[in-house]
Amino acid sequence: MEKLDLLAVALGLATLAGVNLYLTVFATGLAIHFHWITLAPQYQSLEILGNPWIISIAGVLYLLEFFADKIPWVDSIWDAVHTVIRPIGGALLAIQVLGHPSPALTVIVALLAGGTSLVAHTAKAATRLASNTSPEPFSNIGLSLGEDAAVLGGLTLVHFAPLLALIIFLIAIGVFFYFARRLLRSIKGRIGVARKKLDEPADRNVSVQ
Repeated sequence: MEKLDLLAVALGLATLAGVNLYLTVFATGLAIHFHWITLAPQYQSLEILGNPWIISIAGVLYLLEFFADKIPWVDSIWDAVHTVIRPIGGALLAIQVLGHPSPALTVIVALLAGGTSLVAHTAKAATRLASNTSPEPFSNIGLSLGEDAAVLGGLTLVHFAPLLALIIFLIAIGVFFYFARRLLRSIKGRIGVARKKLDEPADRNVSVQ
């Protein structure tokens, strides 16, 4: 049961890192540093996240992401840059949770954690891309605040009920895959409409030679 909880915490943190890596590290580090949470003996390897340098760097990067996430299309560029960073960060977090497992287990957990981080990142990036095709900017702000709240709520759930958190995360990933095709069609349709508008002459009354 203890090993299952460890795996649930590892994959849970990796999933949340796929949504917002810097907030995951920053919030976890703060909670450990100020003793808002007490790490069980099997999670002592996470104590490194409470290092002031790690907290400071994660905080600065989260601050940058906080503003970038709320600007249409800038958020999609930011997501594109983090397509590699978030899965790698999620995999490293998961390995850190396990401490010093066997080499084979390290590779297996790294692959699983990297995969869940990538799926979570893809879900976020696709949702943002669909949001950016709408004319108003307020949906970006709402999505960004909602994602931050989901990460903080997820971290709380991972701490108190890691297995339940993992089940909820897996269900959320399954829901994304179920609606992924519909979301992709919506993005293509909106991009097509935008292209048609760009291709139209500026003045409809002037004939195009």
